[in-house]
This record gives sequence, structure tokens and C-alpha cells, in this order.
Amino acid sequence: MNTAQIAELLDPFLHAPVAIPDGSCPSELSSRCHSEPAKAGEEPAVLSPAQLQSISTYIDILLRWNTRINLTAIRDPEEIITRHFGESLFAARYLFPAPSSVSSVSSVVKGFAAADVGSGAGFPGLPLKLWAPYLSLTLIESNHKKAAFLREVARALTLTDVNIQNARAETVTATFHVVTLRAVERFNAILPTAAALVAPSGRLALLIGAAQETQARFTLPHLAWSTAVPVPKSRSRILLVAHRPQ
Repeated sequence: MNTAQIAELLDPFLHAPVAIPDGSCPSELSSRCHSEPAKAGEEPAVLSPAQLQSISTYIDILLRWNTRINLTAIRDPEEIITRHFGESLFAARYLFPAPSSVSSVSSVVKGFAAADVGSGAGFPGLPLKLWAPYLSLTLIESNHKKAAFLREVARALTLTDVNIQNARAETVTATFHVVTLRAVERFNAILPTAAALVAPSGRLALLIGAAQETQARFTLPHLAWSTAVPVPKSRSRILLVAHRPQ
């Protein structure tokens, strides 16, 4: 798929207003986070030609591998863009400042650590890295074939500071500034495991169905939950972010 078509399909996710609730932006990035929805006339988020080309390459690899192992039930390239990349990049805009706003990345930001639990086909983890290259990204995936796929994508896109952990999340001992979770099996069981990977003052970001929000809040009452944010072009998908106290 050509990059112009990819940009057009991603447009609703990059134009949608994104409000950052008070306290949800990490202190390391607070001066660069948005504090309110985009105002009329403001320049929308835009992906560079290199980022769009990376997405095109990623799709090609995903479609090729998907004929051999079940990475995604979605086979249509346009739907892959909107369902997988669009949702992931919408979350990226919410969680991290735009690449263009980080002109000189400090050593603190360079070490900013994010983890994607049950990464599977790499969503939202790898799009987060494409959006914010300064992230130190860990992809946690217990399936050997899926982990091999993630390594090939990271290599093909020449991504640096990406650590692929072919292990169960329960065995990971590190903690991270941001932990993401999307479309995983055993949602109720994995929630406490994902929360345990969040560092003090860090955030847990869930891309889930609206019907799962109550369960998430009930399972992890010790976290400070922000208001759920509807995902564009979806009737039921939400981004739900929780902040872990120090």
C-alpha cells in the first residue's frame, strides 16, 4: 500500500483531539505534553515520510507472516491500518509527545522505558516506538513464533533500543514508566501482572472494549484511573489509563 493512502486512513486518529488529564503526564515529559484538546487552527499531528514508509514495510511483513502463523484475524490492509495502527497511534499521541516537539532529547527522556505485554503482532508497542523513537521499548511475548516475527519487524525497520522478551509476563522483573495492554487472552488474570510491571509514578494504558472498563477498575482499585477516551472510528473501543502512586 502506498504511503499517501496510509496517511489518509490514519488521518482521523491523528486529527482527533487528545486531552491529557492532570497528573497523567510523566514528570520527565511534562513540559512537552498537551494539557488540553487541540484548538481550531492548530497544526494536526503528522507522520513523516519515513514513518509512513515504515508502516508500509511493517504491513508487508505482517501479511507475509500471517499466511504461516496467526498474527491477526484481520486480513484487509486498510482495516489493518485503521484497527491496528490507527488505534495504536491514537494511544501514542495520548501517552507521549509528538516527535516534532522533542527537538533535543535529554538523557532522561532517552531512557524512558515502555513495555507492551502480550505484544503478539506488535500492537501497540511497535507503533509507539515509530511515534516516539526516544522510547526504550520492551515487547513481552511468550509465543516463540510471534517473538521471531517481532524481531524481524524491528530489524527490517532498523529500530534501536527494542528488547523482545520471549517470556511470560509473570517472569519479568523489570519495571517501566508505561505499560500497555491490548487484545490479550485472560484479560482479568493478566491485569495484576501488567500492573506489577508499572514503576512508581508510572502509567498502565489499556486499549480495550468499553465493557471491560468496570472490570479493570474493580481489579486494580489502588491505581488512579483517568476518564476513558473513546478511540476514533470505533463504537466500543476505549483507551483507559491508570497512574500508579509513588
